[in-house]
Amino acid sequence: MSPAATTQETAPSHAPGPSKGAAAASTLAPSVEHDKAAELVDRLIHKLLNNEDTNKEFLLPLADGRIIDTKGWNGWEWTHGVALFALWEHHALTADRRSLDIITKWFHDRMAEGGTTKNINTMAPFLALASIYERNPRPQYKEWLLEWAEWAMNGLPKTHEGGFQHMTYIDDHDGQLWDDTLMMTVLPLAKIGLVLDRPEFVDEAKYQFLVHIKYLSDSRTGLWYHGWNFNGRHNFAKALWARGNCWITVAIPVFLSLLGVQPDTSDFFTRTLLATLRAQLDQLTKLQDPQTGLFHTLLDDPNSYLESSATAGFAAGTLLALRNGFLSSSPNAAAYASMAQKALGGVVSMIADDGELQNTSFGTAMGNDLDFYRNIAITPMPYGQALALFAVVQDMALATKP
Repeated sequence: MSPAATTQETAPSHAPGPSKGAAAASTLAPSVEHDKAAELVDRLIHKLLNNEDTNKEFLLPLADGRIIDTKGWNGWEWTHGVALFALWEHHALTADRRSLDIITKWFHDRMAEGGTTKNINTMAPFLALASIYERNPRPQYKEWLLEWAEWAMNGLPKTHEGGFQHMTYIDDHDGQLWDDTLMMTVLPLAKIGLVLDRPEFVDEAKYQFLVHIKYLSDSRTGLWYHGWNFNGRHNFAKALWARGNCWITVAIPVFLSLLGVQPDTSDFFTRTLLATLRAQLDQLTKLQDPQTGLFHTLLDDPNSYLESSATAGFAAGTLLALRNGFLSSSPNAAAYASMAQKALGGVVSMIADDGELQNTSFGTAMGNDLDFYRNIAITPMPYGQALALFAVVQDMALATKP
């Protein structure tokens, strides 16, 4: 596979979930002036590609001798998968070929290295590859997509009730469900099922959303706990962790968009997901820091630090949902829009001159007490750059909505 192969593609005409007369979206306009947004995109991508762990303090050493670089661009972790997805969205919504070329080169280089071991997090890049395959159906892409999807269906360990066990490079996490699984493995599986006409993959993805809602959504607040353990049946620290919640804000509208759901769809599954999203957003509108527009890393703890990557995810997911009309029937749609635009303003204010999204917390394992989350290090990461990019691109798309 060569980066030059991208010239075979045509410019995309479709971004996930085209809006059709959505009342809520019609009240929205871009918050960032176009030239400023384009300049922010340039800076964010530059930092994404040039982020370095100069002190080697955030490397992930494995028992087999491998060392995974979660900060740099040439590793293979969920951090890269989220970034590849954001780059694809940038390409799909703007037809900018830079991002497509970056994605294609990343896969070319990783294929040349022989790939990596399979786990929940390392499947994240395949949402972007499946999107590329949809426009450029190369046999090598198909082989890889099928291999990983079949692993998710048949090789990935399952919890009780058939949930996707959140196994990672360093631990199988027996019996555990984590909220980021929906973003890292379930969305790629669904997209692969759609582009390869494998409905069983899509059905499994739907089931995973439902089982994760059952055990991770807090019925009292509408927010999400970080994890659930069937071994002991508990939610660990009961942490209402911001970035974990933002994966839900992003994953629900992205999934519905992939499925081609229209705003007036009323089937059980769509109603369940949208009710879940609205319940979360209702609470988020109450928890946003009024001065900065950011959110605390523990959403319900104003003494925990303000965190930018989660805020970017809340802005991006909410703007996507509003733009596609998924929230138009809610009486709180205007409040959601205000929250998203304030969040975007806060994110923009945190983008440094070199493109770094400041106040991004490091990758966060499961915590057994709330202080664990309060003490996570702050450092630039690919997903911070990616979520900020996704938010800015969603704002730019408002200028061209039907």
